[in-house]
Amino acid sequence: MNNYSMLNASSSRFDSGRRFSHARAVLAGVVLAACALAQPAFAAPVDTMIKAIKFDDVSEVKKQLAQGMDPNLVDNTGTPLLVIAAREKSDKVGQILADNPKTDLEKQDPAGENAMMLAALNGDATFVNLLIAKEAEVNKKGWTPLHYAATNGHDDIVKILLDHSAYIDAGSPNGTTPLMMAARGGHLSTVKLLLDEGADLRVKNQIGMTAVDFAWKYNEKDVAEGLAARLQSMQQGGASAPQSGANSAK
Repeated sequence: MNNYSMLNASSSRFDSGRRFSHARAVLAGVVLAACALAQPAFAAPVDTMIKAIKFDDVSEVKKQLAQGMDPNLVDNTGTPLLVIAAREKSDKVGQILADNPKTDLEKQDPAGENAMMLAALNGDATFVNLLIAKEAEVNKKGWTPLHYAATNGHDDIVKILLDHSAYIDAGSPNGTTPLMMAARGGHLSTVKLLLDEGADLRVKNQIGMTAVDFAWKYNEKDVAEGLAARLQSMQQGGASAPQSGANSAK
Protein backbone atom coordinates (compact mmCIF):
# COMPACT_ATOMS: atom_id res chain seq x y z
CA MET A 1 0.00 0.00 0.00
CA ASN A 2 1.47 3.35 -0.99
CA ASN A 3 1.71 6.26 1.41
CA TYR A 4 -1.37 7.97 -0.02
CA SER A 5 -3.55 4.87 0.47
CA MET A 6 -2.26 4.40 4.00
CA LEU A 7 -3.07 8.04 4.82
CA ASN A 8 -6.64 7.66 3.51
CA ALA A 9 -7.19 4.46 5.50
CA SER A 10 -5.90 6.06 8.68
CA SER A 11 -8.09 9.14 8.15
CA SER A 12 -11.14 6.95 7.60
CA ARG A 13 -10.55 5.03 10.82
CA PHE A 14 -10.06 8.33 12.71
CA ASP A 15 -13.31 9.81 11.36
CA SER A 16 -15.17 6.61 12.16
CA GLY A 17 -13.81 6.57 15.70
CA ARG A 18 -14.67 10.22 16.20
CA ARG A 19 -18.23 9.66 14.99
CA PHE A 20 -18.58 6.70 17.37
CA SER A 21 -17.27 8.74 20.31
CA HIS A 22 -19.68 11.57 19.52
CA ALA A 23 -22.61 9.19 19.19
CA ARG A 24 -21.69 7.53 22.47
CA ALA A 25 -21.49 10.92 24.22
CA VAL A 26 -24.90 11.92 22.86
CA LEU A 27 -26.39 8.60 23.95
CA ALA A 28 -24.86 8.96 27.40
CA GLY A 29 -26.39 12.43 27.68
CA VAL A 30 -29.82 11.11 26.72
CA VAL A 31 -29.57 8.30 29.26
CA LEU A 32 -28.49 10.66 32.04
CA ALA A 33 -31.32 13.06 31.23
CA ALA A 34 -33.84 10.22 31.30
CA CYS A 35 -32.50 9.04 34.65
CA ALA A 36 -32.77 12.55 36.04
CA LEU A 37 -36.38 12.80 34.93
CA ALA A 38 -37.14 9.44 36.50
CA GLN A 39 -35.78 10.48 39.90
CA PRO A 40 -38.20 12.02 42.43
CA ALA A 41 -37.74 15.75 43.03
CA PHE A 42 -36.65 16.67 46.52
CA ALA A 43 -37.39 20.17 47.84
CA ALA A 44 -34.59 22.11 49.47
CA PRO A 45 -34.93 22.38 53.28
CA VAL A 46 -35.72 26.10 53.10
CA ASP A 47 -38.55 25.44 50.62
CA THR A 48 -39.93 22.76 52.92
CA MET A 49 -39.76 25.21 55.82
CA ILE A 50 -41.56 27.97 53.92
CA LYS A 51 -44.32 25.57 52.87
CA ALA A 52 -44.69 24.39 56.47
CA ILE A 53 -45.01 27.99 57.67
CA LYS A 54 -47.67 28.80 55.09
CA PHE A 55 -49.70 25.76 56.18
CA ASP A 56 -49.10 26.40 59.90
CA ASP A 57 -47.41 22.99 60.18
CA VAL A 58 -45.95 23.03 63.69
CA SER A 59 -44.44 19.54 63.48
CA GLU A 60 -42.40 20.29 60.35
CA VAL A 61 -41.28 23.70 61.60
CA LYS A 62 -40.07 22.17 64.87
CA LYS A 63 -38.28 19.44 62.92
CA GLN A 64 -36.49 21.93 60.67
CA LEU A 65 -35.45 24.11 63.60
CA ALA A 66 -34.17 21.05 65.50
CA GLN A 67 -32.06 20.17 62.47
CA GLY A 68 -30.40 23.59 62.57
CA MET A 69 -32.58 25.68 60.29
CA ASP A 70 -31.89 29.41 60.79
CA PRO A 71 -35.18 31.02 61.94
CA ASN A 72 -34.08 34.26 60.29
CA LEU A 73 -33.84 32.86 56.77
CA VAL A 74 -35.70 34.70 54.00
CA ASP A 75 -37.53 33.42 50.92
CA ASN A 76 -36.59 34.31 47.35
CA THR A 77 -38.29 37.71 47.70
CA GLY A 78 -36.31 38.57 50.83
CA THR A 79 -39.24 38.04 53.19
CA PRO A 80 -38.24 36.64 56.62
CA LEU A 81 -39.89 33.45 57.92
CA LEU A 82 -41.61 35.28 60.78
CA VAL A 83 -43.05 37.86 58.41
CA ILE A 84 -44.36 35.06 56.18
CA ALA A 85 -46.05 33.50 59.22
CA ALA A 86 -47.68 36.84 60.10
CA ARG A 87 -48.78 37.42 56.51
CA GLU A 88 -50.35 33.95 56.31
CA LYS A 89 -51.92 34.22 59.78
CA SER A 90 -50.02 31.10 60.83
CA ASP A 91 -50.31 31.75 64.55
CA LYS A 92 -49.04 28.38 65.78
CA VAL A 93 -45.79 28.40 63.85
CA GLY A 94 -45.50 32.11 64.58
CA GLN A 95 -45.38 31.21 68.25
CA ILE A 96 -42.71 28.56 67.60
CA LEU A 97 -40.55 31.04 65.71
CA ALA A 98 -41.07 33.79 68.28
CA ASP A 99 -40.10 31.37 71.07
CA ASN A 100 -36.78 30.65 69.37
CA PRO A 101 -34.14 32.85 71.04
CA LYS A 102 -32.33 33.27 67.70
CA THR A 103 -35.32 34.82 65.94
CA ASP A 104 -35.05 38.52 65.12
CA LEU A 105 -38.58 39.75 65.86
CA GLU A 106 -37.91 43.07 64.12
CA LYS A 107 -36.47 41.66 60.86
CA GLN A 108 -38.08 43.40 57.88
CA ASP A 109 -38.92 42.45 54.32
CA PRO A 110 -37.67 44.56 51.39
CA ALA A 111 -40.71 46.87 51.78
CA GLY A 112 -39.71 47.67 55.38
CA GLU A 113 -42.51 45.59 56.91
CA ASN A 114 -41.98 43.45 59.99
CA ALA A 115 -44.12 40.71 61.49
CA MET A 116 -45.97 43.06 63.85
CA MET A 117 -47.01 45.27 60.93
CA LEU A 118 -48.37 42.36 58.86
CA ALA A 119 -50.22 40.93 61.85
CA ALA A 120 -51.75 44.37 62.51
CA LEU A 121 -52.77 44.75 58.86
CA ASN A 122 -54.47 41.32 58.99
CA GLY A 123 -56.26 42.07 62.26
CA ASP A 124 -54.54 39.07 63.83
CA ALA A 125 -54.74 39.88 67.54
CA THR A 126 -53.27 36.51 68.54
CA PHE A 127 -50.13 37.15 66.51
CA VAL A 128 -49.82 40.75 67.72
CA ASN A 129 -50.14 39.65 71.34
CA LEU A 130 -47.61 36.83 71.02
CA LEU A 131 -45.08 39.28 69.58
CA ILE A 132 -45.76 41.80 72.33
CA ALA A 133 -45.34 39.03 74.92
CA LYS A 134 -41.88 38.43 73.46
CA GLU A 135 -41.15 42.17 73.80
CA ALA A 136 -41.24 42.97 70.09
CA GLU A 137 -41.14 46.69 69.38
CA VAL A 138 -44.53 48.33 68.99
CA ASN A 139 -43.03 51.54 67.56
CA LYS A 140 -40.61 51.98 64.68
CA LYS A 141 -39.40 54.73 62.40
CA GLY A 142 -41.63 55.39 59.39
CA TRP A 143 -44.71 53.24 58.85
CA THR A 144 -45.74 51.50 62.05
CA PRO A 145 -48.02 48.65 63.15
CA LEU A 146 -50.52 51.31 64.28
CA HIS A 147 -50.66 52.75 60.76
CA TYR A 148 -51.37 49.28 59.40
CA ALA A 149 -54.08 48.48 61.94
CA ALA A 150 -55.77 51.85 61.32
CA THR A 151 -55.59 51.39 57.53
CA ASN A 152 -57.90 48.38 57.69
CA GLY A 153 -60.01 49.61 60.61
CA HIS A 154 -58.94 46.94 63.11
CA ASP A 155 -60.07 48.64 66.30
CA ASP A 156 -59.04 45.75 68.55
CA ILE A 157 -55.48 45.88 67.24
CA VAL A 158 -55.39 49.68 67.52
CA LYS A 159 -56.41 49.38 71.19
CA ILE A 160 -53.84 46.66 71.91
CA LEU A 161 -51.07 48.72 70.36
CA LEU A 162 -52.08 51.92 72.16
CA ASP A 163 -52.30 50.01 75.45
CA HIS A 164 -48.67 49.02 74.87
CA SER A 165 -47.44 52.57 74.26
CA ALA A 166 -47.78 52.85 70.48
CA TYR A 167 -47.15 56.47 69.47
CA ILE A 168 -50.58 57.66 68.38
CA ASP A 169 -49.45 60.44 66.03
CA ALA A 170 -46.59 58.48 64.44
CA GLY A 171 -45.59 59.94 61.10
CA SER A 172 -44.87 57.85 58.01
CA PRO A 173 -41.94 58.92 55.80
CA ASN A 174 -44.18 61.69 54.41
CA GLY A 175 -45.76 62.55 57.75
CA THR A 176 -49.02 60.63 57.35
CA THR A 177 -50.52 59.56 60.69
CA PRO A 178 -52.64 56.54 61.69
CA LEU A 179 -55.63 58.91 62.02
CA MET A 180 -55.17 60.01 58.42
CA MET A 181 -55.08 56.37 57.27
CA ALA A 182 -58.24 55.56 59.21
CA ALA A 183 -59.97 58.60 57.68
CA ARG A 184 -58.76 57.62 54.21
CA GLY A 185 -60.37 54.21 54.60
CA GLY A 186 -63.62 55.57 55.99
CA HIS A 187 -63.24 53.64 59.25
CA LEU A 188 -65.47 55.81 61.45
CA SER A 189 -65.12 53.72 64.62
CA THR A 190 -61.33 53.67 64.25
CA VAL A 191 -61.24 57.43 63.75
CA LYS A 192 -63.34 57.91 66.88
CA LEU A 193 -61.14 55.52 68.88
CA LEU A 194 -57.96 57.32 67.86
CA LEU A 195 -59.45 60.73 68.65
CA ASP A 196 -60.74 59.52 72.03
CA GLU A 197 -57.25 58.19 72.77
CA GLY A 198 -55.69 61.56 72.01
CA ALA A 199 -54.83 61.64 68.29
CA ASP A 200 -54.25 65.19 67.05
CA LEU A 201 -56.71 66.10 64.33
CA ARG A 202 -54.75 69.22 63.39
CA VAL A 203 -51.55 67.46 62.31
CA LYS A 204 -50.60 67.89 58.64
CA ASN A 205 -48.40 65.65 56.52
CA GLN A 206 -45.61 66.95 54.31
CA ILE A 207 -47.98 68.09 51.57
CA GLY A 208 -50.22 69.89 54.04
CA MET A 209 -53.05 67.36 54.28
CA THR A 210 -54.94 66.71 57.53
CA ALA A 211 -57.15 63.73 58.37
CA VAL A 212 -60.13 65.83 57.21
CA ASP A 213 -58.46 66.35 53.84
CA PHE A 214 -57.84 62.61 53.48
CA ALA A 215 -61.50 61.85 54.16
CA TRP A 216 -62.69 64.37 51.57
CA LYS A 217 -60.14 63.24 48.97
CA TYR A 218 -61.23 59.61 49.24
CA ASN A 219 -64.96 60.45 49.26
CA GLU A 220 -65.57 59.38 52.84
CA LYS A 221 -68.29 61.98 53.43
CA ASP A 222 -69.48 60.82 56.86
CA VAL A 223 -65.95 60.77 58.25
CA ALA A 224 -65.06 64.08 56.61
CA GLU A 225 -68.13 65.88 57.98
CA GLY A 226 -67.63 64.46 61.46
CA LEU A 227 -63.96 65.43 61.54
CA ALA A 228 -64.68 68.88 60.11
CA ALA A 229 -67.29 69.53 62.81
CA ARG A 230 -64.87 68.37 65.51
CA LEU A 231 -62.08 70.54 64.10
CA GLN A 232 -64.37 73.56 64.00
CA SER A 233 -65.35 72.96 67.60
CA MET A 234 -61.66 72.80 68.57
CA GLN A 235 -60.90 76.02 66.74
CA GLN A 236 -63.79 77.82 68.38
CA GLY A 237 -62.53 76.61 71.70
CA GLY A 238 -59.20 78.28 71.03
CA ALA A 239 -57.06 75.15 70.83
CA SER A 240 -53.58 76.00 69.63
CA ALA A 241 -52.13 74.47 66.47
CA PRO A 242 -49.57 71.67 66.84
CA GLN A 243 -45.89 72.42 66.57
CA SER A 244 -44.19 71.67 63.24
CA GLY A 245 -42.92 68.10 63.19
CA ALA A 246 -45.19 67.05 66.06
CA ASN A 247 -46.11 63.87 64.25
CA SER A 248 -42.62 62.56 63.64
CA ALA A 249 -42.03 59.12 65.12
CA LYS A 250 -40.39 58.87 68.51
